[in-house]
Amino acid sequence: MNLEKVIFGFFIVLAATLNFGFFIGDIDNPAHHDVFELFAAITVNLIATVLKFGDRTQIGAIHLATSLVADLQLIAAGVYWAYAVHVAGIGMTPSVTASIVSLAAGAMLANVVSVVILIAETVMMRR
Repeated sequence: MNLEKVIFGFFIVLAATLNFGFFIGDIDNPAHHDVFELFAAITVNLIATVLKFGDRTQIGAIHLATSLVADLQLIAAGVYWAYAVHVAGIGMTPSVTASIVSLAAGAMLANVVSVVILIAETVMMRR
């Protein structure tokens, strides 16, 4: 068993599940979407992105692209959350929450694509 591949797969799947955990719930209910879960999703996605650097294959490039998309959308969600609560002072209204969750949904789609690519790559691997 290759420990590097285990760690790589672990962070890809963890990024997707944390993103899903943040996304799940009523889209406009702030009580269903915790800021610490968003922070955890951002952090793990950034770690997964770092792990994807260095793979010079076409599949590696797609892995990196999906990870960068997820990072961008999750960071945008986090920045919007911070802006709404700390700068604008409007708080977590239903429309703000819906926008943040929508950004996280886009990141979740990118993470799902990454997991599907990981599974396809694993199935195609020869011993």
